[in-house]
Amino acid sequence: MAKIQFLQLPVPPPSYYAATGNVPLAAASLASCLESKEDPILGVSPYVVPPEDTDSLGDRELVERIAKEGPDFLGLSLYLWNTERSLYIAREVKKRNPETTILIGGPEVNEDNPYVLGEEGYDIAVSGEAEHSFRKLMRALVSKSSLDGLENVAYRKENGSLTSFGKQIAADFPLTDFPSPYTTGHLKVDSRRSTYLETVRGCKSQCTYCFYPKSSQNLRTLDIPETIRLISNLKEKGARELVFLDPTFNHRPGFENFLDAIAEVNSDGRMSMFAELRSEGVTPKLATKLRKAGFTRVELGLQSVNEETLKRVKRYGSPHKVAEVAKMLAGEGMELLLDLIIGLPGDRPDDVERGIHFFLEHGLGEWVQAFPLSVLPGTAMRRDAEKEGLSFMPTPPYRIIQTPTFSPRDLTESLYFAEDLLERRLDEFPRPFLCAALPNKNDRIDFVLTDSKNPLASEKQTTSETGLLSWSGSRHHSVWFHTEDLSKDLSRILFLIDARITAEPFCTVDFVLPLVRVPKPDEISKLVSILETKRNSYLSRTLAHRGENLQHRLVFVFDGKNSELKNWRNSELDSTSFLIYETIDTNQIRNLDPTKEAFYLITGEEIDTSDFVFLKEEMDPEAITFSSRKLEEKWSMEVLGYGEL
Repeated sequence: MAKIQFLQLPVPPPSYYAATGNVPLAAASLASCLESKEDPILGVSPYVVPPEDTDSLGDRELVERIAKEGPDFLGLSLYLWNTERSLYIAREVKKRNPETTILIGGPEVNEDNPYVLGEEGYDIAVSGEAEHSFRKLMRALVSKSSLDGLENVAYRKENGSLTSFGKQIAADFPLTDFPSPYTTGHLKVDSRRSTYLETVRGCKSQCTYCFYPKSSQNLRTLDIPETIRLISNLKEKGARELVFLDPTFNHRPGFENFLDAIAEVNSDGRMSMFAELRSEGVTPKLATKLRKAGFTRVELGLQSVNEETLKRVKRYGSPHKVAEVAKMLAGEGMELLLDLIIGLPGDRPDDVERGIHFFLEHGLGEWVQAFPLSVLPGTAMRRDAEKEGLSFMPTPPYRIIQTPTFSPRDLTESLYFAEDLLERRLDEFPRPFLCAALPNKNDRIDFVLTDSKNPLASEKQTTSETGLLSWSGSRHHSVWFHTEDLSKDLSRILFLIDARITAEPFCTVDFVLPLVRVPKPDEISKLVSILETKRNSYLSRTLAHRGENLQHRLVFVFDGKNSELKNWRNSELDSTSFLIYETIDTNQIRNLDPTKEAFYLITGEEIDTSDFVFLKEEMDPEAITFSSRKLEEKWSMEVLGYGEL
C-alpha cells in the first residue's frame, strides 16, 4: 500500500501566541476524495499532517519527521503565505528521500506563475480545483501509467524540465461527489479553532484581482439538507465557530431558506458564524435572519469609493449600498470587516483618503481594514498587468509596487494616512517572544559568549556553539546572545545569526541581545544588515515598506535601572529595523508613564490584578510583553485578542 502524506502549512502569525488560523481543509479534502465510497482509489493510504504539528514544528523538525516517515508521495497545498516554505520543505525532503514523489497544488500553481514553475524540488504540479484531476493523477501514479495528457497536470521529465500543463478544464463535479473530510476523519473538529467549510464553489462575480472567477464561474452548491447534516455533525463534534469559505455567501440560490435551516440547527446559539457577503441584495429581513442563524462576524468589500475604478476592476456595486448594509448588520450586533484596497488600477491617493473619510462619516471606522493590492497569479489583473502599467513583486505577497497613478511612496503614505485617520495600525506588529526558557521546550535558546553574568541568561538552556548550530527550533523561537563585550563578540554573533537563518530559513526568529552598554552605530548596522540580506520569504517582505521584518527580528533588552541605556533608547524611538525593551519588575508597574513611547518587558511570574488592569487600560497593549509564559499568553488572549475564536 502506497502512502501519501498531505501538508498544508499555516499563515505565519505575528507573534508566538497568535493563532495561525490553519485548518487544512484543502489537504484533507484531497485525502477524502481518494476514499469516495462509490469509486475509491485503491492502493494508496492518505494521511494529513495535523495543524497541531504544522503550527509548532520548525523547518528542521518538520523536514526530518517527513523524511523519517518516508511517504511514497508528499502533497503540498500552496497558498500566498506558505508557498516559499512549502517549496523549501519539498526540496529538503527530496534531498533526503529522492524516491518520494512530491506533488504541489493550490491557487499558486498555474501556468502564469513563473516563480513557482521555475522552482525545483517537486515532481508534479496540479492546477485549478483539484479533486477530479487529482483522482485521475493518483490512479495513474499507483498503476505506474503514463501522465501524458492528464488534464490540469504538469510533470517533471527525466531531464528535470517541467512539461506544460495538460488541457485546462474547469471543475464541474457536484460537491456531493466526495465525502467531507470531517466525516472521513481526515480533519478533526477542534473547539479551540474555527471550523472551515464550503457549501458553494465558484463565483458569479468577475473581480479582476480575485482568483475565483478563473477557478470556476459556475456556482456548485451543497444542497440545504446535505449542508444541515454536515453542520449538525460538526456541532455534535464540538464546533464553536463555523467559517464559511464560500466566495460570496449570499449568492447561493435559496439563501433565505438556507439561513432559516441554519437557524433551526443552531437555535441554542452554541455556534457563532462568519462569512463574506456582497452588499447587493442584503435587506433588513436578511440581516435579521443572519443574526438568528448565529452570524456574529461578516466581511463586506468596499474596495474603493471610486465607482469608475469599481467598474474597471469589474467589482461594480455602490459604496453607499455597502455603508447601508454595514450599518444594518452592525445594528443586528455583528462585528464587521470592511475592506479597502490601496493601489487598484484607476485609483489615486485621494481615493484612499476619500474612502477612509467615507467610512468615518458613516460611523464605520472601527471595522476598516485597508491593505495594498496584491497582483495574484491566475487573475485577470495579472494577465493584464503590463497593459495596465502595474509593477508588482514577482514573489509572494506579489504586492503592488507602482501604478500609473500611485508611486511607491504614494502607496506607503496612503497606508500611513489611513492609519492616522483611523488612529490605529492596520497591519500586524512583529511582537517578539521574550518569555523565559523551559527545559522541555525548543522555543528559546541562550548562548553565552564571554563570561556574561547577565541575569537575563537562562542557566538551564544555555548552550555551546555546536549545540546552537545543530539545534532544531520551534516554528517561532528566540535566540539570546549574552555578551559583556559586543565589539569583541560581534563577528561571532553575526556568524551564528547567519547559520541559524540558513538552518531554518522560514522559522520566525527573535534574535535578542541583552545590553550592558550602548551599542555602537556600526555594530547595530551590521546586525541589521545581515537580517536585511535574508528577506527571502512572504513573511519577511510583508512589512518591508515599514522597514520592519516579521520573519527575523532584532531585539535589544536592557535593565531599566541603567540610565545611559535608557537615554539611548529614547534617542532611538523612531527605529523600525530593531526593537528595544526595557525590563522592569512587577513592583515597578505603577511607575510607568502611559504617555511615554517605549516597550517594556515585565519580569516575574505573578502580577497583581490591579496592576494588570492598569497595564490593560493605560498602556499601549503592543508595548507590553512578559517573561512569564502564563502572563504573556493571558495578555495575548485577553488584551490583544489573539485567540482563535
